[in-house]
Amino acid sequence: MTTYSLRKAAADKIKTDALVVGVCTSAKGLQVAPGGEDVASAYGRKLTPLLSTLGFSGKAGEVVKVPTGGVVKSPVLVLVGLGDRDALTTEKVRRATGTAARAITNAASVALALPAHDAEHVRAVADGYLLGSYAYAEYKTAEPPARPGEVVLLTDRAKTKDAQTALETAQVVATATCLARDWVNTPPGDFTPEKFADAVSATKKSSKAKVTVAVTDEKALEAEGCGGIIGVGRGSANPPRLVRLSYKPRGAKAHLALVGKGITYDSGGLSLKPGPSMVTMKCDMAGAAAVVAATFAIAELGLPIAVTTYAPMAENMVSGSSTRPGDVLTMFGGKTVEVLNTDAEGRLVLADALVKATRDKPDLIVDVATLTGACVVALGDRVAGVLGNDPDLVAQIRGAGEKAGEALWPLPITDEMTEKVRTNSKVADLAQHNTERWGGTLYAAAFLQEFVDGARWAHLDVAGPAFNEKGPHGYTPSGGTGIAVSTLVELAADLSAR
Repeated sequence: MTTYSLRKAAADKIKTDALVVGVCTSAKGLQVAPGGEDVASAYGRKLTPLLSTLGFSGKAGEVVKVPTGGVVKSPVLVLVGLGDRDALTTEKVRRATGTAARAITNAASVALALPAHDAEHVRAVADGYLLGSYAYAEYKTAEPPARPGEVVLLTDRAKTKDAQTALETAQVVATATCLARDWVNTPPGDFTPEKFADAVSATKKSSKAKVTVAVTDEKALEAEGCGGIIGVGRGSANPPRLVRLSYKPRGAKAHLALVGKGITYDSGGLSLKPGPSMVTMKCDMAGAAAVVAATFAIAELGLPIAVTTYAPMAENMVSGSSTRPGDVLTMFGGKTVEVLNTDAEGRLVLADALVKATRDKPDLIVDVATLTGACVVALGDRVAGVLGNDPDLVAQIRGAGEKAGEALWPLPITDEMTEKVRTNSKVADLAQHNTERWGGTLYAAAFLQEFVDGARWAHLDVAGPAFNEKGPHGYTPSGGTGIAVSTLVELAADLSAR
């Protein structure tokens, strides 16, 4: 197990197996970033020619390892690019630290001499290393590389309370994010709705967080009239579940409701997906993983805000009992919905959960879902969409995302889409799917809006950034990313402060 600590020490004098230093570009050429000044002094004029010989340019994402030959106490110097010195941000520091973490192998101890002159930068360095060193190896037969036993963050603020709090917060949030990543990465046959619900209950037992967990099975869901969850899950041999978490601290300053889409595998149902599109569909429960993990983190941090979380879980499969296009489902609360495409199933399970969330009378509701391919078309695979019925709430969540290093972009819910949802079906109250190809993300959000009963509500469509099918970058690994965990914790902290 790795221990993390803050220390006020000269970077050139500390003796660890690896020492990480940042390098920036500037009008004067390459410059060692703040935190590594002692290393720059130890090397003197030799450092720039050395970097030039190695072809190191200092651009963001670049990393090189150099044997120090005794110039500094640590035997290996890890140089990581931070880009333009005049445009240095905490997010760039976070990403660079993650890049360095992945480059370090077989080191028992690591020192990070990166920009950490205040609590915000301490948090960024800690975030970057904790998240960048993540690896999912549950199904690998080979032994994974050993992780360092000790990681030291070098900072002049080491003994201050705000810096220590920043490190502690980073550890809690990163642990939650990595939990969400683990759940998303687990093969779907080993993570059915029942097993997902069991995993949440097991986390509750092992966690310090004062969270209560309740699981509703398929019989109770049917008796309660949760037509969306039952309708999606009825085609699978693995029945659906609904998990409810509650955190109620004394003196809570607000009540936040979270809802997350938990489709543990999505074949598309009778509106079957093409084969290649099914390969990564274990990630369709990333929204539920995020809201559950965030709830545990909020509670472990002891934030003075009440949280009620709903995670509807189902497998969307093909069988003789599957919901058919053209079927009408009755949602929890009584609204009827005509199903036009069974591959637009996420909004159906969310509908039941959103109605339940509104009945708890929260101050605001936020749902997270890998909901639409249209959002990926619009925003790519690194930016999530955020929509809602309150512009101030949308802006507040964007701000939380910016602080967390998660990119969110606002999209509208237009009157046209609201009207379509209500008039596209000739036999039911609402039509579940847009009859046109355009504006799929807006239509899905307009559909969800029908189930929040006027409560302040925002919807995060994380279909793009929830699962990274490409190589790792910054502190983001391949596979599950844990998107939205950090944003939700920042939102809760912001609500607590207000």
